[in-house]
Amino acid sequence: MIRRTPFECSRATVTAISIAAAFAFAPCALAEELPKEAVLPLSMATKAMQAAIEACKKDGYRVSASIVDRAGVLRAMGRADGAGSHTVESSRKKAYTAASLRRPTTELAELVAKIPTLQALREMNPEVLILGGGLPIDISGDVVGGIGVGGAPGAHLDDACAQAGLDAIGGAPKIPAVK
Repeated sequence: MIRRTPFECSRATVTAISIAAAFAFAPCALAEELPKEAVLPLSMATKAMQAAIEACKKDGYRVSASIVDRAGVLRAMGRADGAGSHTVESSRKKAYTAASLRRPTTELAELVAKIPTLQALREMNPEVLILGGGLPIDISGDVVGGIGVGGAPGAHLDDACAQAGLDAIGGAPKIPAVK
């Protein structure tokens, strides 16, 4: 019988340890390959939604405001007292459209009006609503979601309230400042 010291290992033992180590560290290597994405926290989504509703309320408008994440999934939604029931879906769809297409919905509406072949954008997905009031939520150059407002008497007013929501969370301005 061959006696081995505790520091001597057989070739099989070394191989087994090497294989185990490779499997142990493989998930780390795979995890490093996963894309990293910024996520819109619920607290920010709620703050933006409340700020948008309050901005419209201050101007006398009863609206709904919706916030979606980058995938278009609803994160926060509020309907002001007295806001029409139709404003719930319009605000959500505007937010979805702005997040999905990464553009203000007013800009999209203007493009569709100018270029008739873009009318197909309206039909590409039943969740798309090309009507002013939706803005992408751009934080430090990364679109993390969209905000939609519905119910003010004009798309430009919905846009202004949505911008107030962006301002509340440090989002990049998406509509020109009113002079």
